[in-house]
Amino acid sequence: MRRLPRPTAAADPVDALLSTPADADDTPPVTASVTVPATVSATAPVPIVLAGARGHGRWHLDNIRRLQHKGLVRLAGICELTPLAEEELDGLGVPEQSADFGALLDATGAAIAVICTPIPTHTDLALMAAERGVHLLLEKPPAPSFAEFRRMADGVAAAGVVCQIGFQSLGSGAVPGIRKLIAEGALGTVAGIGAAGAWARDEAYYRRAPWAGKRRLNGVDVIDGALTNPLAHAVATALALDGSTRAEDVADIETELLRANDIESDDTSCVRVTTTSGGRITVAATLCAEEPDEPYVLVHGSHGRITFWYKQDRVLVQRSGHGPEEIEYDRTDLLENLVGHLTHGAELLVVPESTGAFMKVVEAIRQAPDPVALPGDAWELIPGANRRVVRGIDGLVAAAADTLALYSELGASWALPNEVSGR
Repeated sequence: MRRLPRPTAAADPVDALLSTPADADDTPPVTASVTVPATVSATAPVPIVLAGARGHGRWHLDNIRRLQHKGLVRLAGICELTPLAEEELDGLGVPEQSADFGALLDATGAAIAVICTPIPTHTDLALMAAERGVHLLLEKPPAPSFAEFRRMADGVAAAGVVCQIGFQSLGSGAVPGIRKLIAEGALGTVAGIGAAGAWARDEAYYRRAPWAGKRRLNGVDVIDGALTNPLAHAVATALALDGSTRAEDVADIETELLRANDIESDDTSCVRVTTTSGGRITVAATLCAEEPDEPYVLVHGSHGRITFWYKQDRVLVQRSGHGPEEIEYDRTDLLENLVGHLTHGAELLVVPESTGAFMKVVEAIRQAPDPVALPGDAWELIPGANRRVVRGIDGLVAAAADTLALYSELGASWALPNEVSGR
């Protein structure tokens, strides 16, 4: 029997999943021509299997419950090592449950699989579904390496199914809205795009699953760092606002990867992407903030700037000759969009190719030297919260987004000269 792949024999792939609930991710950054599959009815609820229903999977479970109440979908199966209890399934009926993903897809006749499992399992599970003709909503990051991403994307395309990548921020109406403002010249000439994410994660966050905070686990790539997972939306959204979403849009990538916590991966990092069109995108992130705040993307223009708080779908436009303007946008749920794509031909918002540039960033981080431990005098432990805080990091994260500079260029004594990855 084919069972849910594990990163290692010892690791539980669905124990406390890591991903940020709907934080969010030019016109929509990607659209696709569509032929509605004959096997998906435009009237009956679409049967869905959810792989990974705990951790962040609970968010997907709630979202499926919402769509089921609207009559759009039916939860046909749940793939978990430990079956969900009756109270966890409130309002969802009695879906089939199994740890055997392939057998569950076969038994339920699912049209869509939502995959919310540990990063190293994404490609194998996606291909397992694709070979059965099952369409996909695949959580971000789609893969831990560019090679695995290509294996997944190429396999899905060859199977003739569609795949939506779970960058929820790219479902925000703010993305095409900001792109339209840029195209209309509202900001003048765009000088670059910055993004800032100052979040906090306690010690338990890195102990909740064997792969948490790892770059590799028993020789398998994981790449669970600040920029590649919890704040991945900041990277993907900045790239989308620049209109540089494909792998071939990336020319160079500079990285600075550091850590205050006792982990393998980075918890305090920044990256600067130079695009083939000459654009500059700098994203600074930390999970060791002094005062955690909402992440945002900042578009710099010669005549103004736009700030986009992507979790809130909220935009502030500041430009010469105008007063500040705040705009709140609606958001299209990516699973609902996928269902609409299959049943009514709606344009799919986040196809794999539109995340190629993001995956180039993941690859640059994967290939970079292991993150450097910050010196003991650069951080402190907050006893009550049991988390580590990097002194002054909130200001540095904001300054990086504001100036498009890296930590080392902003005078951080602990930042090393940057690593540069070619195209």
